[in-house]
Amino acid sequence: MYEGDALSALAPAHPRRRPLRRHRRDQVSVAENLKAVRERIAGAGRNPDEITIVAVTKGFGADRCREAMEAGLTILGENRVQEAIPKMEVVPNATWHLIGHLQTNKVRQAAGRFELIHSVDSLRLADYIARVEPRQQVLIEVNAAREPQKSGVAPEDAIELARSVAGLLHLRGLMAMGPAHGDPTETFTETRRLRDEAQQTLGRELPILS
Repeated sequence: MYEGDALSALAPAHPRRRPLRRHRRDQVSVAENLKAVRERIAGAGRNPDEITIVAVTKGFGADRCREAMEAGLTILGENRVQEAIPKMEVVPNATWHLIGHLQTNKVRQAAGRFELIHSVDSLRLADYIARVEPRQQVLIEVNAAREPQKSGVAPEDAIELARSVAGLLHLRGLMAMGPAHGDPTETFTETRRLRDEAQQTLGRELPILS
């Protein structure tokens, strides 16, 4: 489905580069940000058809969500279930992804509402989701940077978790939690390697890397 970063088109892709054209109330327009993201993809030599852009809506209201849809972005990603639900009600035509950590006490609100949950990091969480919606599409969140303050399964435990989750839910791939600072290339490469190993172990394709 997609491979590469889940890129936000609601906030500047490169805040330290030249300022983008300003929009209402000094906001950067979604269309301008989307253009910048697509330029990054082209600059990396990637086939744009291989990458799906997820517009991250954290901290933005329904108006900006609608603006994203008008700019051609159909997949919106939210960090928190409680922030996503009101936006879902006013932007019903969007496809919603949950990209933030999912607490077990929020599973009943999340399962079935989001097309894809990016942040399954334990068998316990997968089991909770399966009780509510066994057809839920999910990614396994890998703490590829090995930073203790971040959620995600340790890389050495990812394959075993993938095997277990695939028996409960519709496993679609892996999501990398990169470093807070520095170049994320190494952690993404590690997650790609784990995805490839998981595909061999499970004997089926896992098309998504996020």
